[in-house]
Amino acid sequence: MSSTRTAERVGAGDWASIVEELDAHGCAPTHRLLTAAQCRSLADSYDRTERFRSTVDMARHRFGSGQYRYFTEPLPGLVRELRAAFYPLLLPIARDWAARLGRPAPWPDTLEEWLAHCHAAGQAKCAQILLRYGPGDWNALHRDLFGEAYFPLQVVVGLDAPGTDYTGGEFLLVEQRPRAQSRGTATPVPRGHGLVFTTRDRPVASRRGWSAAPVRHGVSTIRSGRRRTLGLVFHDAA
Repeated sequence: MSSTRTAERVGAGDWASIVEELDAHGCAPTHRLLTAAQCRSLADSYDRTERFRSTVDMARHRFGSGQYRYFTEPLPGLVRELRAAFYPLLLPIARDWAARLGRPAPWPDTLEEWLAHCHAAGQAKCAQILLRYGPGDWNALHRDLFGEAYFPLQVVVGLDAPGTDYTGGEFLLVEQRPRAQSRGTATPVPRGHGLVFTTRDRPVASRRGWSAAPVRHGVSTIRSGRRRTLGLVFHDAA
C-alpha cells in the first residue's frame, strides 16, 4: 500500500462520528484500515528482532502479563504511513481539547515538526510498538507518557480477529469523572480496524466549564488464543 493509498484509506472513515465518540467516551473505533494480509505481515514481523530496539516482559515489570516490542528506526513503511496519515486528522481534535481546557497546543501542522520538537526535548526513541498476548495475559491500566512532550491521542490497530483467533482481550479504558466514581469502557478491536483513544486525559463538561478527566487504558485477560496489536503513538520516548 502506497503512502497516498494509506492516507486515503485512513481519511475515508466517518471522522465526524469519530470526533463525537471521542467526546462522549474517550475512545472511538475506526473503519477497516488494513487487509488481512497486511495484518499477518505486521504480526509476523514480531519475530524479526532486528526491527525492534527493545522487548518488554510485562510480568517482570508488573505491567500485567504478555510482551511488547518497540520498533527501531527506520519504521516499516506501513507503520510510518499509518502514523503520518492519522496525525493531521487527530490534530484538530487535540487543539480543540487544549482550547477547552485552557492549555497550550504545542503541536505543529506536520508530524515531522512535532517529532523534531520531541527530540529537542530529549525524547528521541521510537515509541511505536507491537504487542503480543497469549492465554492468561493482560495489560494493567496505564498511560503511554514518556516525558513532558506528548500528544493527547493515540491509536491501536487489531492484527488478530476477536472471537476467532482469541477470546477475551477487550481494550479497556477507565475514566475518573470529576467528583464521581470511575467509568469503564470495554471495546473489542476487530482485525484491521483501529481504535482512537485518549493518552492522558480529556475535557468533560462541568458546572464551571470544562474539566480534565484523567484516563488510563489496558487490556482484559486473554481467555484463549493469541492477540497481537499495533500501537501508534504520536510522540517519541526519552
